[in-house]
Amino acid sequence: MPFWIPAGFVYRCYLCSMNGGEDFDLARREILFRRIGHELLLQSGDSTSRVLPIKKVAENEYQIGFEHEFTFNSISLVNTTKRLLVKDPMANDYVVKVLNVKDSSVAYGYAVSRHKKDEIIGCIGRKQPKADYMIDIKLKPTGIITKKNGYLLGSLPFLAFVGFIFLRSFKPRNALPNDDLHQDLITLGSVVFDTKNRKLNINEKVIELTGTETRLLLIFAQSPNETIQRSRLQKEIWEDEGVIVGRSLDMFISKLRKKLEPDPNINIVVIRAMGYKLEII
Repeated sequence: MPFWIPAGFVYRCYLCSMNGGEDFDLARREILFRRIGHELLLQSGDSTSRVLPIKKVAENEYQIGFEHEFTFNSISLVNTTKRLLVKDPMANDYVVKVLNVKDSSVAYGYAVSRHKKDEIIGCIGRKQPKADYMIDIKLKPTGIITKKNGYLLGSLPFLAFVGFIFLRSFKPRNALPNDDLHQDLITLGSVVFDTKNRKLNINEKVIELTGTETRLLLIFAQSPNETIQRSRLQKEIWEDEGVIVGRSLDMFISKLRKKLEPDPNINIVVIRAMGYKLEII
């Protein structure tokens, strides 16, 4: 039987939940930004200096500061931000600028969008000189504006919003596709993993991979710092070939470990009685 929910009740509930949700989202976003800074320092060969506290310089705009000078590779920066910010539901569209701290000039910049045709990414692959940088990230505002800014829903009528809130509790959310899993280039610590060309680029050193090594590392790369069951690795790598040889997995893990050795912050570790984990410090 249909029933009616007072609009005022839904509005008050929304505002209460929104305030708590905003605080949580902001805290989570700051952690993601700090992770971006941490990985950039690792890629630069710096595992000791600090990422400074995240600054919110404007609405939807944040800056990542660093204790010391560092260098960065543009392709690693692009892939690192894409891989981490895909976890933030508000970061569908954003602009990243690398600023020189001394004069605020832009050393490098790019724009990422959920619509690939709107992305602006250039100068890929160039290594930037060591300098005192900060990373400025500006997120594109969504259609929902908070009470703090004076209005609630941008261009959406309020009644449509009420219907959305009501129906959302009954309609399951479809999982969003993870575009990061389909990129040809994946950044792991200071390692750039070229899945298409079967190569690792570590501190400008290129290391070739076999087809099996590439498939195996890709499974780990899609779930860094997570334990992957041994049975899953064997099944996904060798089942299609009609035979599973237990020692083959150990052999390829050993080969991958050796090829990842130039970066001491990344390793494939054994999880006893379970499987393996790609550990990135």
